[in-house]
Parts: sequence; structure tokens; C-alpha cells
Amino acid sequence: MTDTILSSATKEVVIGFERPFVIIGERINPTGRKLLAEEMKNGDYSRVIADTHAQIEAGAHMLDVNAGIPLADEPRILAEVVQLVQSLTDTPLCLDSSIVDALAAGLAVYKGKALVNSVTGEDEQMERVLPLVKKYGAAVVAISNDETGISEDPNVRFEVAKKIVNRAADYGIPACDVVVDPLVMPVGAINTAGRQAFQLIHRLRTELKVNTTCGASNISFGLPNRDGINGAFLSMAIHAGMTSAITNPMHKEVLNATLGADVMMGRDPDCVNWIKRFREPPAEGAGAGRGRRTSGRRRG
Repeated sequence: MTDTILSSATKEVVIGFERPFVIIGERINPTGRKLLAEEMKNGDYSRVIADTHAQIEAGAHMLDVNAGIPLADEPRILAEVVQLVQSLTDTPLCLDSSIVDALAAGLAVYKGKALVNSVTGEDEQMERVLPLVKKYGAAVVAISNDETGISEDPNVRFEVAKKIVNRAADYGIPACDVVVDPLVMPVGAINTAGRQAFQLIHRLRTELKVNTTCGASNISFGLPNRDGINGAFLSMAIHAGMTSAITNPMHKEVLNATLGADVMMGRDPDCVNWIKRFREPPAEGAGAGRGRRTSGRRRG
């Protein structure tokens, strides 16, 4: 069994093979959100505050925090947003940046054990990111691409993941603290992308024995009713062995798929999480008279 333990100052979240699926809320990310990007660049974090509360309310177990804004001071902004979000919630965070200096700035102010997003199989990047992960006692998302780019062959992506896991071990980072992103391709462009992802996820679990995550919405890129495709993909990916995903918890199809998959996989004992989320409140007055006898006869 492989457990990846993440934490804030006061709360732990565990990503694991026999654990409930972990939803990492994706909304605190200015990519493709021009208004949010402009606000964050100017030090206005009101939308970050709203997105934090909305995602937690919707059911996110962790939050991804990204400050990738062109021509902005990303290290400063990421550090400020990390501190802000940690003042609003005890939910553990995933610090998301392709800029190593930004990751360093975020980790320096983070309270707890963060998930660093991410490191690739490129030698130069591993040499810069992995020592940082080790220094701060974090866990890391390993992206299955290297200097050659993203291969359409899942066997090549597996070998890249294996390379990163082995290199992380060289730095003293155990496999349980490496969460592999198998790189999900758009199924609208590559019709076998879903099947390839499931095969790769299964290998990552059974052969490398690592936890997995992904940007779940990649699978539906370019298609109508993207939430429906995302939900179908996630439920099947969970069956294949996927243990977390960076996705939007406010999309009902996604939440229903992940919670339902937990029930079917036996990871929601007595369906407690499902019932807690979806049980309808009793109708007004429905409990009236409960416990009273309507006749003097007892049933044997």
C-alpha cells in the first residue's frame, strides 16, 4: 500500500490506493482567465478568496495554487497567494508552477507538507526541483515527459515516470512522495487516449506502486458536454488505479463520478460520504409522532 501524506499546519490529506479519491481544486489558476490574471497581477485577490471558499464548499480535498501570469513577479505572487489561502482554510495545497524560483518562494512560506506541481523527466529540471522538494519535505507531481516531449506511446511515458521515481530516490525522496501524472491526451484527437491512460495508470500502480494524478479536463478538450466526458473518464480511471486529480469540484458530473466510484470500489464504508453529500433533509414535520404507539397491540 502506498500513501502520500500531505498536510497544512493542522490537517492531513492522504492520497492512497485504498483511500477515497482526492479532488484537488483547479480554480486558483489565472491561465485562460484574463480577469483573474489581471487582478492577481495588481494585488487584488478577492477572486482568489471567493474561489477558495467555493471549492471547499463544493467538496475539494486540496487546492491547486498557480500564479503563472506573463510579465508578472510570479515568485512574489505565489508566496502571497499561498499565505492568503492558508489563512482562509486548513486544506492542504498543491503549489503549481513551472518556475523553480516561484516554487521555492511558495515552499518557503508554506505551513505543512505541500504537493509540488511539478517536475518533468528533463535532467536539468530534476536537478533543480528535486533538491527543493527534499529540502522542504514536500511531495512532488512527476510529469511523464522529458527532453523529447510528450510521447503518444504510453510505454515511453511509463519509462519517463520510472526515471523520475528513481532519480527522486537518489535525492532521498521515497516513491510514496512521488505522484505521477501520466499525461492524459484529448480523446477527441486521439481516439484511444482513454484506453491508453487506463493501461498506463494500472502499470504505475502495480509496477511502480505510485499514486497518480492528472489534469482531468484534458481528456475532453475540444468536445461538447465536457463535464460528462470528464466524469466518465474519472470513474473509469479510478477503477484503473488513479488516486487523485486536479479538476473542478463545482462540476456536478465530476463530483458525482468520483464519489460514486469510491462507493463502487469499497472506499466509502457504509456509503457514509455519499449519504452525507446527497441525503435529502427530512420534510418539515416528517418526524412528528415518531416513537408513539398507535395501538395497544405489540408485534411479536
